[in-house]
Amino acid sequence: MQRWRGYEAVPGDLGRSVVTIGVFDGVHRGHQAIIGHTVKRAKDLGLHSVVVTFDPHPAEVVRPGSHPAVLTEPVRKAELIAELGVDALCVVPFTPAFSQLGAEEFVHDVLVEALHAAVVVEGDNFRFGHRAAGDMALLAKLGHTFGFTVEEAPLVAGEGLVYSSTYIRSCVDAGDVKAAAAALGRPHRVNGVVVRGDQRGRELGFPTANLMTHRYAAIPADGVYAGWLLRDGERLMTAVSVGTNPTFSGRERRVEAYALDFDGDLYGERVAVDFVAHQRGQLTFTDIPALIEQMTKDVAETRTLLS
Repeated sequence: MQRWRGYEAVPGDLGRSVVTIGVFDGVHRGHQAIIGHTVKRAKDLGLHSVVVTFDPHPAEVVRPGSHPAVLTEPVRKAELIAELGVDALCVVPFTPAFSQLGAEEFVHDVLVEALHAAVVVEGDNFRFGHRAAGDMALLAKLGHTFGFTVEEAPLVAGEGLVYSSTYIRSCVDAGDVKAAAAALGRPHRVNGVVVRGDQRGRELGFPTANLMTHRYAAIPADGVYAGWLLRDGERLMTAVSVGTNPTFSGRERRVEAYALDFDGDLYGERVAVDFVAHQRGQLTFTDIPALIEQMTKDVAETRTLLS
């Protein structure tokens, strides 16, 4: 998959393309349907398939301080999009100047001049341009003017709910990682670099990898989870604790992963944790033996759930 930073970087000899545009945070099942439709139409027509997305999240520029929790970091999002068979990914820097671009200017500059769009694929809730003034009706009208067609990809739903990034964030925030996985089509993943913590886990017999995560990463609700720790192509059963360690009067919220049957040093490594199942909420224990007893039970349950 080709990758371009900014639509100005698109090669002049690209030729006509089939394009879809969106933030695509999570690259969830709804996004997969839209991108999949784009790839299929491009193959049918013998054209390039192009996904246009933005960095940073538009909300952070339009409403500073309102950045939503991020389901997929930019590198992970690019990987997931590439797996769908896309020919090219164009990441547009979402700057204050770009946010002022009117709907018609956006279509002319990005879709027509840069990408030479023949077909544009979107869901019916697609909005574009300054103050999100453009909708599917205006896109179709501009397509008639500039010589491209607009195709609407059906939204994907499950149990009466349309899958959206907002819905998945709410699932993650509530600790319902199973519902999040159903909408994503895979477990929710959190990436991070392993840093030194208080090393209490090692003292208790359960050495944990303390993850320094992305500033806006979507972290599940406080509690204990069964999951997988991924490092260098290796996948390890993992009991994950999210929270502040109230037994030790902790204040800093952390993601700590205890990899079962692993004996090694992870410090400094960039790893990922896939959250599979919520086991319990965060508890405060009266003494260390009670904590160790519960942790032993948590690890046994993790092994059972993942087996």
